Amino acid sequence: MNELSFRIRREEPGDIDRIDYVTRAAFAGAAHSSKTEHFILKALRERGELHLSIVMENEGGHIVGHVAVSPVCIPGFEGHSWYGLGPVSVLPGVQGIGIGAALIKAALKELKGQGAEGCVVLGDPGYYARFGFVRDPGLSYPGVPPEYFQVLSFGKRIPVGTVLYSEAFNARG
Repeated sequence: MNELSFRIRREEPGDIDRIDYVTRAAFAGAAHSSKTEHFILKALRERGELHLSIVMENEGGHIVGHVAVSPVCIPGFEGHSWYGLGPVSVLPGVQGIGIGAALIKAALKELKGQGAEGCVVLGDPGYYARFGFVRDPGLSYPGVPPEYFQVLSFGKRIPVGTVLYSEAFNARG
């Protein structure tokens, strides 16, 4: 990916419709998707729980990718700053050239710079391992194969327990 051709920045109010389009397009053909990711983003915004919303735009100023980060709760560790990464969306025509990776790296760097304790992700372990995510048997998310739920600690102790995502992740419309 030519870094001069793309720019990463925070979401701005005028970006919401384009982010919705990118998210719908990115997950339209994904077998693992419930096709509700755009509803999740809308609900996170409405609830004030979209901690980070970062876009990548091409040289023409068109958004081609997006990453969201929201707080998660781990009972017994309330008051700690743990976050969930996702959804991560890249337009199908430009997938596989590093846009998603660049967005993930930007989000993790920003979280770490904010003093976050760590981040969790639900996704392909082969893909997310490159960013430092690992499976930790002490931290779980019910209803998914355990190897697909991974954690990245920013030097802090990894909590033990069950991770709870925002109710926004139940959004269906």
